[in-house]
Amino acid sequence: MSLTAAGPLRLYRPRAILFDWDNTLVDSWATIHEALNIVMAAMDKPPWSLRETKERVRLSLRESFPRHFGERWEEARRIYLDSFSAIHLDRLTALPGRAELLRALADEGIFIGVVSNKTGTLLRREAARIGWSALFGGIVGAGDASADKPDAAPVLLALESSGIDAGEKVWFVGDTGVDMECARNSGCVPVLLESELPEEEFARCTPRLVFSDCSALFRLIRGL
Repeated sequence: MSLTAAGPLRLYRPRAILFDWDNTLVDSWATIHEALNIVMAAMDKPPWSLRETKERVRLSLRESFPRHFGERWEEARRIYLDSFSAIHLDRLTALPGRAELLRALADEGIFIGVVSNKTGTLLRREAARIGWSALFGGIVGAGDASADKPDAAPVLLALESSGIDAGEKVWFVGDTGVDMECARNSGCVPVLLESELPEEEFARCTPRLVFSDCSALFRLIRGL
């Protein structure tokens, strides 16, 4: 990806960093894809390819399922959650370098948290299974705040215990355009990490910083 970072030249050392979860910290596309296609079959809809899943999955279930399933969206949500819950913990895998990055940031005294459009209960269950719960000062998933990403509400909730206000000293790290929009909507610095998505994904909100790997992100922070 050859995106160019945009925004003010002054860059502050972050006091807090909020991370997206799925495919920013953990590898979950295959699990999401399988659960979605179980729903598609139950709803008599054609299955999605993995590429289509990656292109279409952005919003929380309460935001996206009414668009896909109309009046049957709550039934579809139940099927999805049941299917996902049955398999997600066994397949949960941290992306390379993420555990080391999170522990290094915590050692630097930076508040770290998660803001995800994964249902909050499932999100916190995954954080506990992978052994990261104690590292995060806030873990906010879909349904926890008054609105989900890209609204600012989950960001404010994730920062609530930190005493840190959303702004230029808070970075939001993610892999999709919705993550960058959420950063912008909350006044935080949008940071793109190891995204495989096309540049068109970020047409509505360009990331301020783009990193190809975790070590590059950490090196910049250490230098601020």
